Amino acid sequence: MYICYTYDMSEPIVESMAEVRSHLADVIDRARREETPTIITRRGKQEAVVIDIEEYQRLRRLAEDAEEAWLNRLADEAESEGTRGSVSLEEMAALLRTDQG
Repeated sequence: MYICYTYDMSEPIVESMAEVRSHLADVIDRARREETPTIITRRGKQEAVVIDIEEYQRLRRLAEDAEEAWLNRLADEAESEGTRGSVSLEEMAALLRTDQG
């Protein structure tokens, strides 16, 4: 079971690279103080986003937790399947040597 906590972040503002260059400090302040991300475009294509560092760290933790849960689930599934049909590392090495010879 996964529990997702939503964060009350403002809708992002979309600006071109040229616009952001002219007032980068304001973009960073807006991300930090107003919790408003800025999506930066180049030639009309979305390229990057400026968000508050705390939000970035929160998102990283969520991603890491999700990855760990996924890996644990895979390990649990492999364990529940048992060892039927599996071979040891030594047996696999011997099989590979036989195939090469």
